[in-house]
Amino acid sequence: MNKKNFESLGISGKFRRALNDVGYKQPTPIQAQAIPHLLQGKDLLGVAQTGTGKTAAFALPLLQRLDEANSPARSKRPRALILAPTRELALQIHDEIKTFGQYAKLRHSYIFGGVGQNPQVRALAKGLDVLVATPGRLLDLAAQRHVDLCDVSILVLDEADRLLDMGFVRDVKRIVRQTPKSRQSLLFSATMPKEVSKLARELLKDPIRVDVSPKEVTLKEIDQRVVMVANSDKRRVLERLLRDDEVSRAIVFTRTKHGANKVARQLESSGINAEAIHGNKSQNARQRALQNFKNGDAWVLVATDIAARGIDIEGVSHVFNYELPHEPESYVHRIGRTGRAGATGVACSLVDPSETGRLRAVERLIRFSPTEVVVDLPPREPGEPHGARDRGPRQPSGSAGGRNSAGRRRVRRRRNQRAA
Repeated sequence: MNKKNFESLGISGKFRRALNDVGYKQPTPIQAQAIPHLLQGKDLLGVAQTGTGKTAAFALPLLQRLDEANSPARSKRPRALILAPTRELALQIHDEIKTFGQYAKLRHSYIFGGVGQNPQVRALAKGLDVLVATPGRLLDLAAQRHVDLCDVSILVLDEADRLLDMGFVRDVKRIVRQTPKSRQSLLFSATMPKEVSKLARELLKDPIRVDVSPKEVTLKEIDQRVVMVANSDKRRVLERLLRDDEVSRAIVFTRTKHGANKVARQLESSGINAEAIHGNKSQNARQRALQNFKNGDAWVLVATDIAARGIDIEGVSHVFNYELPHEPESYVHRIGRTGRAGATGVACSLVDPSETGRLRAVERLIRFSPTEVVVDLPPREPGEPHGARDRGPRQPSGSAGGRNSAGRRRVRRRRNQRAA
């Protein structure tokens, strides 16, 4: 099969120029399959994980169609709407919109909770061609009549499975009802559970389906390992693993916000530069933590699952599951933060005996058993409490599977909505 380029897909000169500026030479599979259909105005159902180039797959034709239409955006009435489940993902999408559209005279901005609404209201009042938003804040501003979706000609739902998992399905449907029926609709999801399939049937009209999900659930480039260790020793094991010369940049995942803060504090007290990121952090604090992680001021980021899909940072050599997630699907998204863009990566899970049920659920999902490794710990000093830290400097450069009740799941979803 002949290799395609962006020109052969129909991308015009000003957008190819922007792609060339950032070194995009050849389209990824999802871009090659999606862009021609989207330029024709067709609805699309895309099954793709993060890291496959899906943002460019919808952003480029979206921007080009708006540019060719040459219709000025009216105050409070965006012409295109992109919904994302988290603040981090919304910002990430907006950054790519800004990059790809730098030579087009299009206005774009983002809105999400956790920050003051006044700058967002002012941006909407000026008129936007592209709006990237999380559902909660969008509905708040719509209720206050700061935004009207009657001019939306292109609607994109990104990470639809995550939107539904966080309890946004009703909000999404309310938003969709406020847009014109004549719109072009796009839905992207890393997985396709029944709920997402049902939403796609309601949202899309005779859609083109593009599926670039890997035949195997997890990428071959990721070396998956497991360490069986009691909770009381996890801290010492994690610190020992982080001090390995091969670890250059690492993300540590915990199940709770409190746990993320605690692990980050413990690592800092042991001389390991770490930042925590989760839904209770303010937007400024979350962005500051991500920036410190990107520029190397902190080489360890401790995160909850709400950040699992919103973190797209190159050079993450290792992912550590300090605790296995409640849902096995989250394991796939967690470890997907490493081994990106063809690079290799390591994912290591610290598993207490009480977590073996969760481990087995993960193994059933990925149809694979991670390699079990043993970490030798020095004997404890006399009188040393459990969980005491190894204060050695970092070497150079280098309830078992049980389901929560429905009530607790609803509480988590409400918290996730507020956080986004």
